[in-house]
Amino acid sequence: MAWQNPEKAFNSLPNLPPQREIETRAVLKSAIDANRSLAEFKGACQRLPHPELLINSVVLQESRDSSAIENIVTTQDALYRAVISPLDAVPSQTKEVLAYREALYHGWETMKQNGLLLGKTSVAIMQRIKQTTAGYRNTPGTQLANPTTEKIIYTPPDWRQVPDKMAAWEKFINEPSGLDPLVRMALMHYQFEAIHPFADGNGRTGRILNVLFLLNEKLITLPALYHSAYIIQHKSDYYRCLREVTEADRWEQWILFMLDAIKETAQFTLSMIEEMLRLKAETLAQIKTLSQKLPAHELNELIFSFPYIKIKVLEDRKLAKRQAASQYLQQLAVKKILTPLKVGREIYYVNHALMDIITRRR
Repeated sequence: MAWQNPEKAFNSLPNLPPQREIETRAVLKSAIDANRSLAEFKGACQRLPHPELLINSVVLQESRDSSAIENIVTTQDALYRAVISPLDAVPSQTKEVLAYREALYHGWETMKQNGLLLGKTSVAIMQRIKQTTAGYRNTPGTQLANPTTEKIIYTPPDWRQVPDKMAAWEKFINEPSGLDPLVRMALMHYQFEAIHPFADGNGRTGRILNVLFLLNEKLITLPALYHSAYIIQHKSDYYRCLREVTEADRWEQWILFMLDAIKETAQFTLSMIEEMLRLKAETLAQIKTLSQKLPAHELNELIFSFPYIKIKVLEDRKLAKRQAASQYLQQLAVKKILTPLKVGREIYYVNHALMDIITRRR
C-alpha cells in the first residue's frame, strides 16, 4: 500500500481490512488493557445518578479541544456562557465549538435509529459542524500542506472515488470481521482520514465517529470520552503514525497509538468522574448547612450541570423567582462555592472547583 508521492492523489488506497497480519502480539496485549479501562469507565458512567453532569461538562471540553486541534480556539468563559445564553452575541469561533457538540449529539441520534454507522451519518455530522449543506467533496485540488512550510504532505484520493471508498468504509465498520472492536476503530479512523471525504471538517468529524463507534459497539454508554486532549498532547506522534501507515504500511504503531489513546482517555475521564462526584457530594453537604430555606439538592444539581450559571437559569427551571434566585446565588458566592463573574450588565456565577477538575490537563 505504501504511497510516497504526496503531491499525487492516493487513488490506490486499498479498502479495509489490510491484507496482512494486524493483530500482532503487542496489539492484542494493548487491546486487552484498553478494553479493561473502557469497561471500568463504562461501569462508572452506568452508576452516575445524573449523567447530564458528565455530558454537559466533559462533552463541552471535548468540543473545545477537538476544535483547538484545527486551530479553532475559544475561551472557557465564552464557551460556557454561550451554553446558558445562546441568544446573546456569541463569537464565531465559540459558535463553531458549540456546533461540534450539536454534531456529536445529532450523529448519536442518527446512529441509534438504525444501529449502523453510515457514510451519510458522517455527512450529517460534518454539516452540523460546518453549518453547511455540502456533502462529499466534488471538486479537484484537495491537498494537505504543512502549516509551517506550506509543503504538500498528502493528496487524498480523487473526489470521484470518494463515494465508492466511503461505501467500502461503511461496509467494513458494520459487517463482522473477527477483529477486536478497538482495532477496527483504529483502522476505521485511519481510513476516514486517508479518504478525506470533505472539503473541510474531516478531523473533527473523524473524532466524533470514533466515539459513536464505541457507543454502537456497546463499549461505552455515554459520548463522554475526553479523546482530543490526548491527541493534543501527542499531536506530532498522531500525524507521524498516520503518515507512516500511508508511506510505509506501518499499521502496528498506528494501532498501538490509538489503543493507548483509548486506554489513557478512559482512565483520565474515570478519575475525573470520581473527582466530580466527590466534589458534588461535598458541595451538597456544604449547601445544606447554609439555610433550610435553600433548595439544596436542586441547586447542587444545577451548578454541577452548568459550571457557569446566572439568575435566569434558576428562573427558567422554576427553582425560584428572580429575587430569591439572586439571593440563593449570592449565598453560594459568600461561602465561595461559586465565584461571581461580571460580563457587561450580566453576572455569572462560576463553579470554579468544578471547572478546575474539568480543565485540568493530564
